[in-house]
Amino acid sequence: MTRITAREIVVHTVYTQDFTFNLAELIDERIDPDYYKGLTEEDELFSNPPDGESAQYIRTVAEGVGEHLAELDGYIEKHASGWSFGRISRVAVAVMRVCMYEILYRPDVPNAAAINAAVEIVKKYETAETAAFVNGILGSFIREELG
Repeated sequence: MTRITAREIVVHTVYTQDFTFNLAELIDERIDPDYYKGLTEEDELFSNPPDGESAQYIRTVAEGVGEHLAELDGYIEKHASGWSFGRISRVAVAVMRVCMYEILYRPDVPNAAAINAAVEIVKKYETAETAAFVNGILGSFIREELG
């Protein structure tokens, strides 16, 4: 499984986290090979279950986002000039949470790679305008928080 595919599964997990109270069970489900049986027809993303390295990445990042949720959401609110948090699409929020977590807590992921992947994932699920919005927030985040 490629890193971008694993990252997209993390985004799905983080998105779903907003609707469930048990993150540990959700993560266990998302790395269980049985979860992927029959889902290939729904989305090619689910064609292969995560291997050991990808499963560990999914677990680590999803848990990390869960642990730092308030911090990450604070950054999104701060850099979403003129937008209330509640108006931002849940997919865009999930993508930005994952990207910001990687930038802040995963030194093995270059910032540019995290942002590029985030924009590509948003393009898959949202409009070009949303992708540009996410790119702008992430760019502002990098400049102002890490600059």
